[in-house]
Amino acid sequence: MKQKNIFIAVVVLLVVVFAAGAFMFKQQQAQQAAALAAQNQAALVRADAPTFGNPQAPVHIVEFFDPACGTCREFYPLVKALMGAHPDKIRLTLRYAPFHPGSDAVVKVLEAARLQGKFEATLEALFAGQDTWVINHAADVQRVGPLVQNLGLDMDRLQKDFSTPAVAALIARDLADANTLKVTMTPEYFVNGKPLPQFGFDELKKLVEDELAQHP
Repeated sequence: MKQKNIFIAVVVLLVVVFAAGAFMFKQQQAQQAAALAAQNQAALVRADAPTFGNPQAPVHIVEFFDPACGTCREFYPLVKALMGAHPDKIRLTLRYAPFHPGSDAVVKVLEAARLQGKFEATLEALFAGQDTWVINHAADVQRVGPLVQNLGLDMDRLQKDFSTPAVAALIARDLADANTLKVTMTPEYFVNGKPLPQFGFDELKKLVEDELAQHP
């Protein structure tokens, strides 16, 4: 009986030690990510990136996203609802991180649409129809045409702008910035330059609310 109690005590101790170690490791990772973001603000915030909301909002969310990312699609309306709950208090900037195969071509569609003032409508159409053009975790740009052709876009111009060096350079820059900030998955969020301590919408909401409390 005594040996059994000793064994249980050892197991409990090992669990506690492991949990404490895991917590400290996550804390250390969060601190390193925050320091990296603070040192690389130029890579985090680009003035020409697509942005929603009040330009003077006290809370600025920067999201690295991939249009082929299912979690990005799920979080998009949640973030927009969070912005709606705090009118003029939150600004959202989107940065490209097309990690899925073929997704860079879909980003080119988004950028070409942005040149016609149709970025938001195109993004929402792509998210709504994501299951039709993302096959086995790979993006097929040939399948997005039907989703965007009724958005009032000049399709001939869209095809020309799709292939411009400027669009390709912007995507390359965003990917380089993502690499500098060690963004390896999407969506990745920063709130007023601070990365999430742990991924999740609740964590994003809390960080936003903490920043709002500091900027009433």
